[in-house]
Amino acid sequence: MTSDIVVVGASAGGVEALRVIASGLPPDLPASLFVVLHIGSGIDGRSYLPEILDRAGPLQAISASEGQEIRKGMIYIAPPDFHLVIKPGHLHLSKGPMENRTRPAINPLFRSAALSYGSRVNGVILTGMQDDGIAGLAEVKRCGGVTIAQHPGTALFPGMPSAAIKKVEIDYVAPLIQMASIIGELAGKERSVSDARIQSREFSRS
Repeated sequence: MTSDIVVVGASAGGVEALRVIASGLPPDLPASLFVVLHIGSGIDGRSYLPEILDRAGPLQAISASEGQEIRKGMIYIAPPDFHLVIKPGHLHLSKGPMENRTRPAINPLFRSAALSYGSRVNGVILTGMQDDGIAGLAEVKRCGGVTIAQHPGTALFPGMPSAAIKKVEIDYVAPLIQMASIIGELAGKERSVSDARIQSREFSRS
């Protein structure tokens, strides 16, 4: 199977972290990115993160919508007050119960991606507090996907990546500046469940 599904979860400090990643992605990335950020809507009830990431790098970033078809080279962002759920070939927006006191939450995105796409998934945990996304990241690993955590020393809020490293078998621990290159390196590669359990790699903070 081709590694072409990238799910990313972030909380406090996440806007800048996501902007750094978006700016470093290649324009021909053979994968789709899906983002959950714990952030409130603006005064008009919407998030400005799609516009921020769209301007930051070469890939088009948009707010996810119900039933939307998944296309490579796109960044799909969970809208305020909806869980973003991945189904085979399309997206679903859910008003399900809050998880970790938030909606959108990271766990529903990660769990649904793992169940729908298995070893094709790369799960990424970035800066944030507490431990939303940890259960979902564990599911990504269980289904044969690759797990990636931001090095806590480079996170504005290290709680979330620290919890991921402590509780989940992480394949890549890397500083923020290297995240885009890792995503690009993994995207489009053929991978099976048996060979997805790659040796963990710890990157320098430089």
